Amino acid sequence: MNKVFKLLAMLAVVAVAACTTPEGKTIYVKDYITDAMAEDAYPGIRLALEEALKSDNSTLVFPGGTLKIKDTYCFEKYQYISNNTQGKKRIAIDVVGANGLKIEGNGTTLLFTGFISPFNFENSKNITVSDLNIDFTHTFNSQGEIMAVGKDWMELKFPEHYKVDIQSGQLRIRDQNNITYPYGSLLEFDSKKMEVAHYVHDYWLWSPLQAEKLPNGNFKIFLKDITGTVGNIMAFGAARRSNPGFTFEECNTVLIKNVNLYHCGGMGFIVQKVRDIELNNVQVVPTPGSNRVISATADATHFINCGGYLRMIDCKFTNQKDDATNIHGWYAMTREKLADDRILVWYNYGMDFIRPGMNMEIVNHKTMMTYAYRTVKEVRSINSEFAEITFTEDLPEEIQIKDAIACDDQYPDVLIKGCHFANNRARGLLIGSRGEVIIEDNYFHVPGAAVLFEGDGSYWYEQSGVRNVQIRNNMFDNCLYGCKTWGDAHIAYNSRIAEQENSRYHKNIVVEGNTFRTFDPRILYLCCFDGITFRNNKIEQSTDYEFGRDVKEPFVIKHCDNVSIE
Repeated sequence: MNKVFKLLAMLAVVAVAACTTPEGKTIYVKDYITDAMAEDAYPGIRLALEEALKSDNSTLVFPGGTLKIKDTYCFEKYQYISNNTQGKKRIAIDVVGANGLKIEGNGTTLLFTGFISPFNFENSKNITVSDLNIDFTHTFNSQGEIMAVGKDWMELKFPEHYKVDIQSGQLRIRDQNNITYPYGSLLEFDSKKMEVAHYVHDYWLWSPLQAEKLPNGNFKIFLKDITGTVGNIMAFGAARRSNPGFTFEECNTVLIKNVNLYHCGGMGFIVQKVRDIELNNVQVVPTPGSNRVISATADATHFINCGGYLRMIDCKFTNQKDDATNIHGWYAMTREKLADDRILVWYNYGMDFIRPGMNMEIVNHKTMMTYAYRTVKEVRSINSEFAEITFTEDLPEEIQIKDAIACDDQYPDVLIKGCHFANNRARGLLIGSRGEVIIEDNYFHVPGAAVLFEGDGSYWYEQSGVRNVQIRNNMFDNCLYGCKTWGDAHIAYNSRIAEQENSRYHKNIVVEGNTFRTFDPRILYLCCFDGITFRNNKIEQSTDYEFGRDVKEPFVIKHCDNVSIE
């Protein structure tokens, strides 16, 4: 019997709950990898992980060098992951119920092939992951050089290692293992600056592109009103967010340090219902020395319903296909009042975050203002979308269908310090925590708003409404150079509030000691705030990009109170 299959026969469920052994072990992955695993080290890694999870406070030590991992034998389970595609996921490192696990990478590169989620942690505490590189042999997105552009068509030259062909008149892109990579968007990148092209158009596709292969080996794609610059790179965004790099669900005390995530098939780090997490010297960037223009397939980081502390220190997030970070809670929407103390709610993305004992705010869906609080007595789940919520007290008489409820128990105190954000699609930081938020000593060169305040009960259903935000001593370097819909100012508001004049959804933002080096004069665009202070900032005019907007006002403030701009 093949040595790999002998090892596979020994595998039990990888998500082993940590047992009560008081003293941890040090497990060396190299002791579990044989010569037969040169092209797929996963069976050995899985055995080593299982051994480490038998004890609390264990350390899993990787050997250095490069370990190749294919999706053939990876652990599989169904996952609901916020803002990523739900479904069956094949996972390399799946950890459930661990306590004190340390994963020491020693500079190891885990090189994945296929649709794999590298790391998943659930119901675990005191977790450390350090000194690892994560990469894929073929990216979930694809890219080609723009060779010519005409009316409603574009000629592209794809890299030699791609297997591109025409299937039923439509463009199909595969890797050398014949794995097909579906695409759902187009985005042009400047090939010299390796950033999103200036005032780029954001194309979203509802079906594969009609195309034809040309005699010179290039491909002509057809799309109404398509534009581009010859010599630039056209990126084909992945059709789905299938495989995040790191997923954390209901964990406590997590440290990710000295980790380089060069690519993944979803968000880089998706963190749900976690208390106390720090990313220290974490990079989400394209593989050094490559010509890749996209790192993570979506946000570099995304945090939902977290508490305690949330720290990102000395990190670098570039070229991801969406924002650098999004920090928020969840709203569930009232669908029906069932009794004086009970309502039917709808969960967006299947996020059943409501638990007995939680203190909930009840929010007017038109103003997004909180008008009552109640404590959850009982939750009766109907399915992934609906649940009945019973409270310890009767509901307020004014509750309406579509009003939102959200957890009001805890919000993370956020520190984002010494980080570098650049070259990605869309925005920098989407800030929605009601804890203390400090954004300091960072560098922003993003094509949309650098800092954005969102939150709504009608589209994304993301709970926001900040209470205390300090934005200080940052460099904003030529932001707002990308698609014109990605932000109305360097620091901007985008909450969907129907009755803005009656809303003061956000509170207490201080912007001081920053430098705005910019070709675009729009500094602040804020609405529905109570408490805005702008002082001791430097604004420097730049000619690095051409300005082509209709609005030029540096400060647009609407429906706000207690505003001080110096």
